[in-house]
Amino acid sequence: MSGVRIAPADLMSLGLMGLITRKMRAALSALGISIGIATLIIVVGIPASSHQALMDELSALGTDMLRAEPQPDQDPPIKLPGQSIEMVSRIGPVTGVTAVANTHAVVRRSDRDDPNGSGLTALAAHPDLLGMVNGKLRAGRFLDSATRNFPAVVLGSVAATRLGIDDLRPGETPQILVGGHWFTVIGILDAMPLSPDLERSVLVGWPVAQARLGFDGSPTVVYLKAREDAIDDVRAVLAATLYPQLPGMVQVSRPSDALAAKRATQSSFSALTLGLAGVALLVGGIGVANTMFISVLERRREIGLRRALGASRGQICGQFLTESALLSGLGGLVGCVIGVLATVVYAISQDWPVVLQPAAVLAGLAGAVVVGVTAGVYPAIRASRLSPTEALATA
Repeated sequence: MSGVRIAPADLMSLGLMGLITRKMRAALSALGISIGIATLIIVVGIPASSHQALMDELSALGTDMLRAEPQPDQDPPIKLPGQSIEMVSRIGPVTGVTAVANTHAVVRRSDRDDPNGSGLTALAAHPDLLGMVNGKLRAGRFLDSATRNFPAVVLGSVAATRLGIDDLRPGETPQILVGGHWFTVIGILDAMPLSPDLERSVLVGWPVAQARLGFDGSPTVVYLKAREDAIDDVRAVLAATLYPQLPGMVQVSRPSDALAAKRATQSSFSALTLGLAGVALLVGGIGVANTMFISVLERRREIGLRRALGASRGQICGQFLTESALLSGLGGLVGCVIGVLATVVYAISQDWPVVLQPAAVLAGLAGAVVVGVTAGVYPAIRASRLSPTEALATA
C-alpha cells in the first residue's frame, strides 16, 4: 500500500472526513480563522473607506487644479490668446480646462442705480466652469448650452447679496443691468472658498458676452485640472504654453497645500495597511498551526493504525495538509463574508464611500489557505514521522 498513490479526490474525501468526524473542533477552529480573515478585511476595508472619504475632501480643496493669469499692472496689459483653452488642453496630463474673462461691463441692480455700477465684475464664462472650480449652486441653475447664448446671468454669493437677490423663488425672474443690457438671473452660486473672486462676480455666457458686451474673446483667467501625479510638471510648462513669447508675464498658482497633505496621507496609509494585514494574517496562521498540532496529538492512535496498515508518510502528510487547507479555506470564506458585510455596514453608517476591491477579498481568501497550509506543514510532517508502534503505544 505504501507504493500506492492516493487520487486527489480520495485525498479530499479523507481530509473532509477528518473534519466531519470532529465537527465541533473543526467549527471552532474555522471560527478562529474566520475572525482572523474578517479582521484582515475590516482593518483594511474600513480605513480604506475612511481614507477615500478624506481623499475626496482633500480633492475638493483643489489638489488637482491650477489657475493661470497675466501678471497684473503691465503697460500695455498682457492678453492671453483667444485659443488658450485649446492650447492648454494639448498638454498631456491635463484632464480639463476652462476660462473666464473680464468683460469690463458695468453691473447695476436697475437703471436707477449709480451709473458707475456696484463694484462687481462681469465675467464671461463657459458651462463647464462650475465643475472645474468645484463650485455648487445655492439656487437656480448654471449656464448651459441652452442659456449661454441668451442674456442670462449667474450671480456669485457675494454679488447676490450686494444686488439684494438672495434667492430665486418660483414665478420670479429678477433682472439686472450688465453693460446697459437687461440680463435675467437664472442661478446663484454657493460660497466658493477656492475661487473667492468668482463670489464677487456675475457670470454670463461667452457668446452673449461677445455679442452684447463688446468682449474681444481674450481670457482673463484659465482654470485647469490635471493628474495629481503630474501637477508640478504641468505647472512648469503652463506659462510657456499660454504665452510662449514672454512666459514670465503669466503667473501660475502653486499646487494646493492640500496636495502635500494628501500625498503624506497616502504614504502613511499604505504603511498602516501593510502592517495591519500582516498582523491579522500572523494571528490566523498561529491559530491554524495550533489547531493542527493539537489534532496530531489527539489522533495518534488513528495515525498509528493507518501506518500499521501500510499508509506511507507522504499519505499521512498529505491528509493533514489537506485538512489544514480545507479548514483554512472554509474559515477564510466565512471570514470574507463577515468582513465584507461589516465593512459595508460601517462605511454606510459613517456616510463614507464603500471601498472594497474584489482583488483584496480574493487575496484574503487565498492568503487564508496559503497561511493555513504553511502553518500545517510542521504538524503534518510530525504526524508522518510517527512510527506505528510509538503512535499506538502513546495513544
